[in-house]
Amino acid sequence: MPRRVIKRAVVFIMPVLLATVLLAGCAQMDAALGKQWVTVVFGPNTKYATALKVRAACSHIPNAIPEPLPKGHSVLDEMNAVQYTTTNATPANLAELQTCLQKFKSVVGVNSQDAGDDGT
Repeated sequence: MPRRVIKRAVVFIMPVLLATVLLAGCAQMDAALGKQWVTVVFGPNTKYATALKVRAACSHIPNAIPEPLPKGHSVLDEMNAVQYTTTNATPANLAELQTCLQKFKSVVGVNSQDAGDDGT
């Protein structure tokens, strides 16, 4: 194959490859930015076992998926132990989750967040 043909092929193929890589990166970024979740806020001195009961009791709600529990049991881990991924939740799903969580005296609040909130 003559060198001229090879150079032309490279000139046309490289921009296509670059565009493909960039678009794939954008799709991953959009997916990361679209993540939403709810963090349950517990009152002071709430035991970890109580937080686990709340998590289990409200884990049946569609599109409100309990996130895996932290491996450690430090005070900081326990404060944020109960989170639900709500990226695909409808307003009705979120209302049902809120209603379920409000049944527990140890729950003092519910924070809805998305990836844009924490700078990731």
